[in-house]
Amino acid sequence: MSADTAWFTSHIRDIADYPTPGVTFRDITPLLGDGPAFARVVRELSERFDGLHIDRVLGMEARGFILAAPVAVALGSGFVPVRKAGKLPWAVVREEYSLEYGNDKLEMHRDAIRPGEQVLVIDDVLATGGTAAATCRLVEELGGVIVGLGFLLEIGGLNGRGRLGEHRVESLARY
Repeated sequence: MSADTAWFTSHIRDIADYPTPGVTFRDITPLLGDGPAFARVVRELSERFDGLHIDRVLGMEARGFILAAPVAVALGSGFVPVRKAGKLPWAVVREEYSLEYGNDKLEMHRDAIRPGEQVLVIDDVLATGGTAAATCRLVEELGGVIVGLGFLLEIGGLNGRGRLGEHRVESLARY
């Protein structure tokens, strides 16, 4: 484990058997509650994609919102929330996906991405890659171009990167 990985993971609480037996939930709320640590995460995620033209930064419900919105501000880009089904009040595109412990659906407003826009996807954890891959499909359905995906944590043993094709993937820490 690198020094940076150890620093990031020292701010994460592991919760065994949540939400189902055998799953270890990586709770980022201690990190979010530490102002300098939260600022470092936002800065480092932003720096990984500095110099790229990015029109929109997408964050997936719910912890992805917390990280993606300040990254969007840091990059001077717009923020787009990707929500669970039934939460958005207007016309949506929808994608079903698999989690390590079940299935779910994501939605985004139909006008959130215009064809050709450059999109960065940000979330807290890359595990199986189901949520991130579904988000990429939503972006591509609307004609957007994925320029990269950024994560605070990556669970290496679940091969989430393998579900993301040739997209650029950056993680600040790996388990």
